[in-house]
Amino acid sequence: MKRDSRLSGVLHVLLHMAEREGPVTSEALARAMCTNPVVVRRIMAGLREQGYVRSDKGHGGGWSLACDLSTVTLRDIYDALGAPSLLAMGHRTEAPGCLVEEAVNAALDEAFRGAEARLLARLGDVTLAALSADFHARLLARGGTHDLENAHAS
Repeated sequence: MKRDSRLSGVLHVLLHMAEREGPVTSEALARAMCTNPVVVRRIMAGLREQGYVRSDKGHGGGWSLACDLSTVTLRDIYDALGAPSLLAMGHRTEAPGCLVEEAVNAALDEAFRGAEARLLARLGDVTLAALSADFHARLLARGGTHDLENAHAS
């Protein structure tokens, strides 16, 4: 089963962008993320509509942050992505009318709703600034420097 990693990828890109002085092209972001620039542009366009990033055209243009990292939570970005499904699990619906299936599905639905509510609450507690601070602590501990173009080089 394929997992939806858009939230992780977008958070990744946003933190890389936070380390840059100026705009970053879709091509540079795509190279760093090992994806296609079209994918980057599509996702970034959605974030632009929500006011999290902006785009500048022409020479020296690209994507840049348009938000304060301390005011944006992981939940905000999750919502901006269209609130993709959090849980890959579901329940059977092959025997409608089966009382056992109804009992199992009711219990699972309640458990799934509770798990999603807790996860969404946790996402709402973590800001992009907290992620950035964690990144900087890790960078300092490693004694490295940040370079988007080479951040993922082996």
